[in-house]
Amino acid sequence: MRPAGDVASLLSLLQLSDSAFPSGRYTLSYGLEAFAQNGQLRGASSLLPLLADGIRLGVAPSDGVALACAHRATGADGTLDLEVVTRADERLTAVKLVREAREASMRTGRALLAAATAAFGSTALGDYAVLVENGDSPGNHSVVLGALSAWLGVPRVDAVAGELFAFSAGWASAAVRLGLIDHRAAQRLLHRVRAVSVDAALRAVDRDVQHISSSGPLPDVMSMRHEHAELRMFAT
Repeated sequence: MRPAGDVASLLSLLQLSDSAFPSGRYTLSYGLEAFAQNGQLRGASSLLPLLADGIRLGVAPSDGVALACAHRATGADGTLDLEVVTRADERLTAVKLVREAREASMRTGRALLAAATAAFGSTALGDYAVLVENGDSPGNHSVVLGALSAWLGVPRVDAVAGELFAFSAGWASAAVRLGLIDHRAAQRLLHRVRAVSVDAALRAVDRDVQHISSSGPLPDVMSMRHEHAELRMFAT
């Protein structure tokens, strides 16, 4: 039988990964809207390699590694190595080249921090929350999530995998809302990209702040174009 502590951490992971958690991530298409608007998609079959590359080359080495660093720097009692957390926060901001992506990451991170404080108690990540509120740390979503996951007892690899799944689910949901695929195809897409997420999570989980990076020139260009689109359904 699974220990009660493991079940509790699983429930915490599910709560944090749920699209209903009020961090505002449902407003993001992660650049997919710009791909659709600019005719860069060759039917539904082009979505899987695009999502897989976004995980392997973009989200996992940037947000995934930053999350792992923040998780590692957070004790079970909520105490943080603020120097490590802040360095991860600042480096993650630096590798997000697109203004919309940077702003979205900080906006949803602050919303996550506020929602977590209301849901889990005012002591949750108190010192870090003060730094973010004072503008002394950016407050990126994945950094907040890493520290919060550690505080809630979610294992580090599970927390990273949960973030990659949340990204994939949000991306697939955006594809549905853009009319690119239907709900069944979205679930098939999430199933087919699962192995990529597992491999990427395992690669990211033990890396350090200096390894936070991102390599997605085409998605970055598409996201930059998104800033100037006349009509937009999503914030990014």
